[in-house]
Amino acid sequence: MLRSVLEQEGYRITEVTNGQACLNEFRRSPPDLVLLDAMMPELNGFDCCVQMLSLPDTAHIPVLMITGLEDPKSVNRAFDAGATDFITKPIHWPVLLRRVRLLLEKSQLQAELQAANQQLKQLVMTDPLTQLANRRRFDQALAEEWRRAFRGNSPLSLLMCDLDSFKPYNDHYGHPAGDRCLQSVAQVIGRDIHRAGDIAARYGGEEFAIILPSTSTAGALHVATRIREGILNLGITHDYAKYGNQISISMGLATLWARQDLAPSLLVRFADEALYQAKAAGGDCCIIHSNANSGNRLDLPGLNLS
Repeated sequence: MLRSVLEQEGYRITEVTNGQACLNEFRRSPPDLVLLDAMMPELNGFDCCVQMLSLPDTAHIPVLMITGLEDPKSVNRAFDAGATDFITKPIHWPVLLRRVRLLLEKSQLQAELQAANQQLKQLVMTDPLTQLANRRRFDQALAEEWRRAFRGNSPLSLLMCDLDSFKPYNDHYGHPAGDRCLQSVAQVIGRDIHRAGDIAARYGGEEFAIILPSTSTAGALHVATRIREGILNLGITHDYAKYGNQISISMGLATLWARQDLAPSLLVRFADEALYQAKAAGGDCCIIHSNANSGNRLDLPGLNLS
């Protein structure tokens, strides 16, 4: 009867005959709304509701409990299980249809609000020009990864990157060309970090930062090599570069094992010091910080020092 009435209203219905089948179907294809009897074989409606709503990304799906039980204990048990609403048998059809419609409308509004909030969060944390993470997101992510590295007793590497002679490029070719250059470089950086936990950010101006969790110095150097070569392969002409005639990048690399008596700002300081040394050494190279206020120049493959 329930299925027939709802289908006449234009709803698409999937029907199952017991609690376990309901749970299986829910996992296979999460619906927009669940109408659930409290008394079912194999798995009762209360326990079924608890298990459904404990699955990831299901809290927004409304559950309307339909049952012949109407004592206060059963009603409270339904809501404690996570049911959104409760209706008793015999069913008053106009009331049921109205509640179904209202629950679906509310669920849709919640889904739209959640999507809008997620989009807003993304905008707040993203650099509009390069589409990489912005400085705010970088600071947040570095603090999170530092805590995670401490708990997991794992290394945390940071690459600080700066385009060589970018001001003369901007001055000569103009700001629109400078913006296109930054966008191209950002695409290379974003493309060359492969793991889900790695984060590339525009740190400011023509400076970029790359957080590499659970990554040794050797692993971070491999990332730096790919990025440097990728930027050179862009072949962006720069007749006013200090060295060479195209856009290149300098990088400072630092790796630390997080400790309680250290702060993530120390990792930034070390990587920044190494970057400064890379710039002073002529650019288009990576310096690995020794974590003792000195760095060693590391000429990446293909670097011409002449």
